[in-house]
Amino acid sequence: MAPFVLSQQKKFEKNRFFFKNVLKYSLLVAFTALFCDLKSNWGFWAHKRINRLAVFRLPVEMQCFFKKYIDYLSENAVNPDRRRYAVVGEAERHFIDLDVYGDSALAVLPKYWQAAVQKIGEDSLRKHGIVPWHVQLAALQLTAAFRERNASRILRISADLGHYIADAHVPLHTTRNYNGQLTGQDGIHGFWESRLPELFAEDYDMWLGPAVYRKDIAQDIWKAVADSHAAMDSVLLFEKQLTEGFKADKKYSFELRNNVLTRMQSREFSEKYHRMLAGQVEKRMRASVQMVGDIWYTCWINAGQPDLGHLANAKPDNTDPNAERVEPETWLQRLLNVRPESD
Repeated sequence: MAPFVLSQQKKFEKNRFFFKNVLKYSLLVAFTALFCDLKSNWGFWAHKRINRLAVFRLPVEMQCFFKKYIDYLSENAVNPDRRRYAVVGEAERHFIDLDVYGDSALAVLPKYWQAAVQKIGEDSLRKHGIVPWHVQLAALQLTAAFRERNASRILRISADLGHYIADAHVPLHTTRNYNGQLTGQDGIHGFWESRLPELFAEDYDMWLGPAVYRKDIAQDIWKAVADSHAAMDSVLLFEKQLTEGFKADKKYSFELRNNVLTRMQSREFSEKYHRMLAGQVEKRMRASVQMVGDIWYTCWINAGQPDLGHLANAKPDNTDPNAERVEPETWLQRLLNVRPESD
């Protein structure tokens, strides 16, 4: 082969190698940046705290088991968020876009899954979120786990159920404008549910008394969603009003988080917004703790109040064969198809 041809072939191979690696690196950087921006609902800290506080509301017959695994229930409260971009069907369990269904959504949407599927269609329901229906399903699953006295399933489903209940109490989880992207308020999602609780939740009153039995979980979870949606307008309106009267260079500050210098709403802006909301974040967080404890307790009652004492020495197993498996899609396909819950 002529030297010129060999030279051109080598150059082509070098260029192909270079561009191939540039593409890989670019995708990795883009994925990492996006994943870092897609932080958890309520924030990891708040989800863990909600599950932890719910344990203390349980009767002594349940605490012998739940208190022993309180760290597991707290740490694994964020598992549904970790699965959002890996497990097909996970993302829609965290929200419901009520505004898609019109002003009468809460009146016309069926409260039970099968009726909703018959009326609207499963694909359409999943596209716009299914959190109130999925909480009902997860409660049935937890009741079954109690009946089976399956310690691993009790713990896994309890941790997950606590997460979904908490998400239903977040106002921005009830609207298409979940991150203020439709009103020029990008970043309000993480501001309300991560930044504010992390700054102020230590002063919240979270002692709610013992858990109580819920006669109608479907009705109660839909009421939680309705209350969240009623608060949504003020979440957006107050932030916009405060921003308009705030100096641009005072709204944000840089703080070191996990050894990374991160731009976020300043403490001054956060404090004023928190005051404008008049305890809204605390009320939604208290309601989350209350419902998580109540529904755990209700599932135990509905299962016949099984003795959990002998399960206290069981070892949590995250490899439960009944747990959901990841669908055979690439991470890039999943990432592009899942609605982000960005900060």
